[in-house]
Amino acid sequence: MTLRERAWQWPLRLSSGTYVLDSGLSKRNADEETAKHLHGFAAGTYPFVSTIEPGQFVKLVSAGEIALGGALLAPFVPAKLAGLGLLGFGAGLLGLYWKTPGMRRPGSVFPSQEGVPLAKDVWLVGMGAALVLGDRGTSRTPAAPAVPDVVT
Repeated sequence: MTLRERAWQWPLRLSSGTYVLDSGLSKRNADEETAKHLHGFAAGTYPFVSTIEPGQFVKLVSAGEIALGGALLAPFVPAKLAGLGLLGFGAGLLGLYWKTPGMRRPGSVFPSQEGVPLAKDVWLVGMGAALVLGDRGTSRTPAAPAVPDVVT
């Protein structure tokens, strides 16, 4: 695939990759209070998280976000692979939105005021899906079959 054929993916990769990388870097040296808050929030939605110590949990999240952000920004990482990572990460964040009480307006999929910051992560899911599905339409069109010469 030529650079021109891949150009559509770079706005998605740069914006999401920079955002995710910054988020991971900001958690690298999280204090104990921040670690407990993030851990408690995640454990409320994903019970298996409660088996991990808060400081270790935040280090794992930080490392995962740094790795994902780096993969999105690295041109040698295939778009589909980076997109799968972003799709999974975004889906996990939307799970927090969907399952945490008070994040949505009663009887609605739309966010409450408290849920807006998490609901906005739907853009990560959309970008990840675009990266996974996007290469399908950019492959080269096969050449038309040759027309045999007619000898008269």
